[in-house]
Amino acid sequence: MREAMEFDVVIVGAGPAGLSAACRLMQLANEQGRPLEVCVVEKGSEVGAHILSGAVFESRALEELFPDWRERGAPLHTPVSADEVYLLKDAERALKLPDALLPKSLHNAGNHIVSLGNLVRWLGEQAEALGVQVFPGFAVAEVLQDENGRVEGVVTGDMGVAADGSHKDGFMPGMELHARYTLFAEGCRGHLGKQLVERFGLAGDTDPQHYGLGIKELWDIEPSRHRPGLVIHGAGWPLDKDSGGGFFLYHAENHQVVVGLIVDLNYANPWLSPFDEFQRLKHHPVLKQYLEGGKRVSYGARAIAKGGFNALPEMAFPGGLLLGCDAGTLNVAKIKGSHTAMKSGLLAAETVFAALLEELPDSAWAPRWKAAFEASWLHEELHRSRNFGPALHRLGPLAGGAFNFVEQNVFAGRLPFTLHDREADHARLRPAAECPPIVYPKPDGVLGFDRLGSVFLSNTNHEEDQPCHLRLADPAIPIGRNLPLYAEPAQRYCPAGVYEVLGEEQGGPRLQINAQNCLHCKTCDIKDPAQNIVWTTPEGGGGPNYPNM
Repeated sequence: MREAMEFDVVIVGAGPAGLSAACRLMQLANEQGRPLEVCVVEKGSEVGAHILSGAVFESRALEELFPDWRERGAPLHTPVSADEVYLLKDAERALKLPDALLPKSLHNAGNHIVSLGNLVRWLGEQAEALGVQVFPGFAVAEVLQDENGRVEGVVTGDMGVAADGSHKDGFMPGMELHARYTLFAEGCRGHLGKQLVERFGLAGDTDPQHYGLGIKELWDIEPSRHRPGLVIHGAGWPLDKDSGGGFFLYHAENHQVVVGLIVDLNYANPWLSPFDEFQRLKHHPVLKQYLEGGKRVSYGARAIAKGGFNALPEMAFPGGLLLGCDAGTLNVAKIKGSHTAMKSGLLAAETVFAALLEELPDSAWAPRWKAAFEASWLHEELHRSRNFGPALHRLGPLAGGAFNFVEQNVFAGRLPFTLHDREADHARLRPAAECPPIVYPKPDGVLGFDRLGSVFLSNTNHEEDQPCHLRLADPAIPIGRNLPLYAEPAQRYCPAGVYEVLGEEQGGPRLQINAQNCLHCKTCDIKDPAQNIVWTTPEGGGGPNYPNM
């Protein structure tokens, strides 16, 4: 029998959306003098441990939540000082694009270069000061529903279960967290959010969600090469015309830069390795001029929900809401999702608090959420950028870029039609025999590195003797279908070396899953061509421990 705790609101995930919702709920409760029990459950070992983002941060939602954020010491220390955008033609050449040819959404004046992990840690401190109960190190494994199907809370995962399912010394069963409202803010491709979308039919006739894989490193660079506040974006090489995406390099504080590559997960060639493309990218002169002589200090990877407005599911369901990247609120036109995630949390808190205060039934509460969302700047911003991603997917980077320039700069996102992208990312993969193999150079240990050394820098750790959290719906598919058809692409799309095909020389290949390497990026759950890999939560506290990311 599990123990249970009772709350007014349970929030799953201590990211920008979840913590913003928690803070706003307590602000409203304190203003009204109404007691309120709110808890936030976080699977990372600490708040911020699993947070990974570029990040150039727009403070609009933060201003609404804490107008005095400067006085409170929010870690926004590096305002953007300059924007540069490049089209990389090949391994040596690049074209710098003039500002006049860029969509307005890519201009970053007034924004800040931040560590989103540190910003989230600060938000966690604000939440606790307001009276929120924050529980890091506990993975949520299950959604609780009543006899009518209404969500009434969650169950945390058992601790101390061995790989064979037996209970180890120190076994602790999961705990039931009951709530009148449960908010899911797990980030991109949340495993519970995915279940709720299917269970309640929330996707309807929306476009399928589209994703990118973002790979990021943090570097200490030579002071003479450091330009605080410089934001660099670009596209082109090393990705070809059939592989969309782009790179970033931001000059943060303390002589550090963050550098990364986002690879659209609708790529067709199964030989492509996003990790190795990133290692090649850093040798381009546009990036090398800053990194050369520096030291890589951290590494991480995370999937990004980039389908935007056209892929948004219904966010409300009986008893709860999907927030932030769990729903897909990132604005791909700005390459930003933190401010939109925070705004979704603020809207959720205001709607839920009113529902608690007025004791509204779901039949009245859900329409109120929808009205609040549709009246917000969040809805307006996402609607104006609805064509940005589909234009790039359907028209390519040049024609799509030209379309986006005209739509964003001339029509302000108000063209009277909507472009759609109806093909799921995993369905775009072509058989290996139809695609040219890609041979990647060996890492030089200076600018390019291998997977295992990179994973080491992510501080990733899992208790090894636990059930594998990367589950195969059909264990025969990787070798029986994916290997002959697609050369088992999991070996290459995973940025952490989790999946290996072993034993081919003995005539009996098998798939080995190194789950202890998992960065929780969710790429396997997204890109597997058979949709056979199901990402579930490992034991709480496992996964990466990102510092300053």
